[in-house]
This record gives sequence, structure tokens and C-alpha cells, in this order.
Amino acid sequence: MRDTPDPAPLDAPALAPPAPRGAMCTDCGLSRMALAPRCGTACQFTVPDFPARERAAHGRTGGDPHVGPHLAMHRAAMEPPRPGAQWTGITTALAQSLLETGTVTAVLTLAPAPDDPFEGVPVIVTDPADMARVRGMRMGFSPLLALLEPAAAQGHRRIALIGVPCQVHALRAIEAELGLERLYVIGTPCSDNTTLPNFHDFLARLTDRPGAVTYLEFRADYRVEMRFDDGAVRMIPFLKLPLSDLPDDFFPLTCRTCTDYTNRLADITVGYMGGDGDQWVIVRNARGAEMLAGLGDAVRLGPLSSRGKRRGAVAGFAANTARAAGGLPLRRMPGWLRPIVAWLQPRLGPRGMEFARARLEMKAVECILHLRRAAPGRMKHMIPDHVWRLAAPYGLAPRDGERQDSAASASSDQPKTP
Repeated sequence: MRDTPDPAPLDAPALAPPAPRGAMCTDCGLSRMALAPRCGTACQFTVPDFPARERAAHGRTGGDPHVGPHLAMHRAAMEPPRPGAQWTGITTALAQSLLETGTVTAVLTLAPAPDDPFEGVPVIVTDPADMARVRGMRMGFSPLLALLEPAAAQGHRRIALIGVPCQVHALRAIEAELGLERLYVIGTPCSDNTTLPNFHDFLARLTDRPGAVTYLEFRADYRVEMRFDDGAVRMIPFLKLPLSDLPDDFFPLTCRTCTDYTNRLADITVGYMGGDGDQWVIVRNARGAEMLAGLGDAVRLGPLSSRGKRRGAVAGFAANTARAAGGLPLRRMPGWLRPIVAWLQPRLGPRGMEFARARLEMKAVECILHLRRAAPGRMKHMIPDHVWRLAAPYGLAPRDGERQDSAASASSDQPKTP
């Protein structure tokens, strides 16, 4: 029998070296482009303008302060789940469908590095079958937007991009200058990113076989799932994670002060928090609805659930984060109590959309407290109104000089936080 030849390598163009990076740069790729001078006005961590960007992308702004503008939300799963996917494969299936129908001619995304499945390599995918090769989670910052120039040089004018919020924010800021016929933006939520070396150090704290880990995911049932190359699976309750042992700078300041966990500017967001065991799909505009409809019966859609109460969990997180004075939230729970609480959490804690709202409110609290400590001068320009609204129930209100006057007036006609 003849051996199956190795597939051709994915198109990973050589990119320009990074520009000198400030403390709040996530190297989205814009600084490596001819449009690099736009960094100061395009970056989510300088002077973000979510209302203007939302109107341009969706035709409206505001809406639910937790998730941003949207037409519909679903609990969703591919049937059957796609092999090698982080969840069931909805994100890559959306992009594959766009390629198969000729709606786009290229997808910009991240592929695993040949020697490390968790390292992301920016690639241009043009063959629908190759979307199976980019499934799974990547860690660390990746200059994805820098692919826009080589994609244009190859003649692509109809493209899709799969990106995290800070990449998508910058993309929307320069979209009108790209000369594209069509752009489809598939967003994933992002939180608590870290460097690749830090991530591997974290794996080594969880298992004595870190090199054998092929999959890691924080789940909505308060457990982390780890899979190994021999087929073994291990579940670790959140409360048993060694988070208090990590150095204070394990997560960069950008990720501790992210103001757009749900990727508000994407056409469609695919995550897990509100899915209660499945995926959570947020359709934000007509283009997002078009992409989801393209999956047809291959995706199962259902209503979202919501159980439990989030207020106590978020209040406790806020108190711990404030006491930590800039490091990771303190964990003072006695060791004997942790197994009990770990057993109770998935049974009594918030689930479904209540879990999602809890996590988003925690991110809002975290953003304000960390910026107050580390970069108070950025607060006035960097924290949008929806973050202040999510944090307000936990006693966090803007102090003098922390909020632009226009933010208050812009939100006066918005609905109250649920």
C-alpha cells in the first residue's frame, strides 16, 4: 500500500518584524503593515470608540451591555462534532462554508506550529478542506492582521477573518481603507491570554506530562478539561487550580483590562460561556446570520438556559481582586473546604447565561481595578460605558477624571443592566 503523502504546508507568509511594542500592545499585526501609523487610533487599548465602530459594523450601537449589539443568540453544536475541534467546530465550519460557496476566496486565521500545537501561526487558507487543519486553541499573541497585505497581493478581495477582540477592533478601524469587496468577521471571545512559555509552565503545574497535553479548556461546569496524546482525559475543578502560585504578571495587563470579552464588533461570535455545555453563538448582524444559515442542518440550534445567581460570586471575586492589589485574585479558602465547594459549584452556581453574565461582570470589575492600580491615566479614554455599567452593582463607579463626560450622556437612553 502506498503511504499517504503529507499535505502541502498551509500558506504562512513571512511577515514584517514587529514594531517596538508598548506595554499595552498585543501585536495584532497592524504595526507590521503600511497602515502602522493608524495604531494610535485603531487600538482597543488607546482610545476605543465602541459606539462608532458598532454603528459602522452593525448599523446600531448599545443593546445588552453584557454582549453588545446582536440579532439573536443560540445554544449550538455541530452534529456530529468535528474531529480536533476545541468544542464542536462551529467556528471553522463557518469559514469552510464561506470557502465552499465561493463567498470568500481566503480565510485569515491561525494554524498550529509544526512543533507546538498551542502556538499560533498566521495563515491564509484557500482550500475548504484545510480548515480542518486549523481547529483547536492557540495561545499567545499573534500578528493576524499582518496577513491582510499578502492576501491583497495574492488578489483576494473577498475574505473572512477569525480573530479575537483586540484584533477585530483594529480591523474594524482600518476596514474602509483595505479596498475589500466583502469582509466576513468570525469572532471568538478572549480572556486571560498569556505568553506561550507561561502557558507551558501552567501545564507543568497541572500534570507531570505537560508535553503530552493536546487540549485544554475551561468549561462552564467549573472544571478544566485536559486531553492527552494517549487518549486520557482529566477534569480539574476550578478551585483546585494552582492560580495563587502563578506570578503576578502571568497574565499581561492588556488581558486583565480587556473591555470586549464577547467580541462586540464581529459579525458573529462563537464561544462557550452561555452555552451550558454546548457552544454559545451571538449573531450580531445580517452577515453573521448569513454565515450561520450557511451551515444548514449541520448545526443544532436551541434556546439558551439560565440558572442560579451570579451576584455573590461576582462580589466575592471583586473583593479578592481588590485585596490582591494587582496580582491574581487571592484564594484564602481552607484546603479541606475546596473539595466541598468544588462539588457544589456546578450544582448550585450560575449556569448558562447567568454564568456568562457573571464572567463578564468579573471582567469588568477586573479591568477597572487593574487599570486604577497600573495605568490610571488610561481609564478616561480606555474604559467604555458598558464596562462601567457592568461593574456598577459591585460598588465600582468612576472617580474624578476616570470617565469622559460624553460617555454618561451617550448611555442615558440605554436599557438597564439585567
